[in-house]
Amino acid sequence: MLRRTSLTAAALLAAGALLLTACTGGGDTAPTETGEPDPSAQLTVGLVLEPTNLDIRHTSGAALEQILIDNIYQGLVTRTEDNEIEPALASEYEISTDGLTYTFTLNPDITFHSGDALSVDDVVTSYTEVKDDESLIGHGDFAGVASIAADGDSTVVITLTEPNQNFLFALTGPAGLVFKAGDETDLKTGANGTGPFLLANWIQGDSIELTRNDAYWADPAGVAGVVLQYIPDFTAGVNAALDGSLDVLTAVDPNLAPQLDGESGFTLTTGKTTDKGTLAFNNAKAPLDDVRVREALRLAINHDELVAAIGAGQPMYGPIPELDPGYEDLSDVVGYDPDRARELLDEAGVDDLDLTLTIPSFYGTTVAQVLVSDFNEVGVTLEVNQVEFATWLQDVYTNKDYDLSFVLHVEPRDFGNFANPDYYFQYDNTEVQELYAEALATVDADESAALLAEAARIVSEDHAADWLYNGATLTAVGTGVAGFPVDSINSRLDLSGVTVAE
Repeated sequence: MLRRTSLTAAALLAAGALLLTACTGGGDTAPTETGEPDPSAQLTVGLVLEPTNLDIRHTSGAALEQILIDNIYQGLVTRTEDNEIEPALASEYEISTDGLTYTFTLNPDITFHSGDALSVDDVVTSYTEVKDDESLIGHGDFAGVASIAADGDSTVVITLTEPNQNFLFALTGPAGLVFKAGDETDLKTGANGTGPFLLANWIQGDSIELTRNDAYWADPAGVAGVVLQYIPDFTAGVNAALDGSLDVLTAVDPNLAPQLDGESGFTLTTGKTTDKGTLAFNNAKAPLDDVRVREALRLAINHDELVAAIGAGQPMYGPIPELDPGYEDLSDVVGYDPDRARELLDEAGVDDLDLTLTIPSFYGTTVAQVLVSDFNEVGVTLEVNQVEFATWLQDVYTNKDYDLSFVLHVEPRDFGNFANPDYYFQYDNTEVQELYAEALATVDADESAALLAEAARIVSEDHAADWLYNGATLTAVGTGVAGFPVDSINSRLDLSGVTVAE
């Protein structure tokens, strides 16, 4: 039986400090305070992608998870920057040796922002709703749940019909969040969680303001408030940092990063991520339904030069990034070979191929320019269609009306998208689906990872997409700010441990 317990507050703080020092790349170190932390300080953070609404139960997307999980809402468990699972609302948990029974013990004296006490019934109700309601995010993660029940006043027991290697990890996301049973808060514009911050204000198209939850059940947040300032233009973000409007700027464009390094008063950190710069192919649409055409497009791309143009990250040749289970270096599958690309296009009977790349406008032009140039070398004309993200969601993600598309898939452990023929990739391979199902049902983590690696190789050999790069996130952190997360911040941004010096 596997047992996990919470670390003490002191140990968590120490571990966080070590993590910030150890995980910054390229010789970077996280900035340190120049004075004593000021608990009355306000922190202003520049972000790129604003959520369309705040209803994390019914609306998917990293923009919601990034700011709401761990700050506003919590689950029984959470995950660290390097995607390790840790207790949260639960003080400890146990998993039976057969992988079927999960037992969680709640921390005492937890209250919602409304002042209502958290009970085991709130947990049972929240999770039962996810299990029973197809409209709730994470419903599929509960497909194998047989029962959810309280055992006394502080214990919740979840029983599965078969082992699921990803179940505990799924509980670190929207599926695992706990809400007050019967609460009537309008989650599109309001929030009632258990986290260290309260939702104070949302000015749509501009910013979201959080304030410290003084009744928080664990260690209080290090700042009195946070303003999340949404600046979708990268140059405007740098200008806002330089004019003193921001304490921290996330998702710094590497080509603009030198403006913020050193004398500007900011320190740049480089974080590891599960961000996958994904060039999606519409596998169900001719001529992209021909594997030869898909392979030709991948062979036409000079990944090393593209990464150099972007300025951060590393080439990636398969669907699983290094931080996720099942990672394998798949650079042997495909390389840069424009001559072979032309041969494959000839073999497929495709001449003068015209394709459209649909890309959200906030990604800038670098990726599109490189693809246009590389494809032109092999006789493929690429038209670039820059759209608002809401349009991308409707046209590409929902309606699957596209040829090629580019977005940064930041979610960890999302390989299952390639085992889902209804996903917008429209990739349908029975062997991949069976391997993925077997990997989930395998109790041993190493065996499960090996199955994922086998499935990922098939997906790459099928050229179901091209993974242009595994992103690295650059963050500019101002003087006096300490404890700001470094890794995986595009998918999760826990601000509770951030402090600002006097």
